[in-house]
Amino acid sequence: MYAIIETGGKQYKVAPGQTIDVERLDVAEGSSVDLDRVLFIAGDGKTTVGNPTVTGAKVVATSQGEGRGKKIIVFKYKPKVRYSKKTGHRQSYTRLTIEKIVEPKAKKAEPVEAAR
Repeated sequence: MYAIIETGGKQYKVAPGQTIDVERLDVAEGSSVDLDRVLFIAGDGKTTVGNPTVTGAKVVATSQGEGRGKKIIVFKYKPKVRYSKKTGHRQSYTRLTIEKIVEPKAKKAEPVEAAR
């Protein structure tokens, strides 16, 4: 079973037991996080597609702490005018371990009255 979730403006394909790095979330290390922007769920021979999200579905994950990505160098240069500027950037992220995917509860079929 797997799901496609959205967090931090990005989409991730996740499965139980998987570890992913997402945009920084304000959660303490070791605490549980419910990600409710589930776009797609597949597994056990059936699929559920959201419009835009699957109502009632969520992905439960545990925070493994925060970190910072690799440094990216930004270098601006204009020839003949003696202009150059060098800066760097390190993106913060939160590492999550996916615990389980909670599917939406199925609606009971309403009985159909027989035509007269």
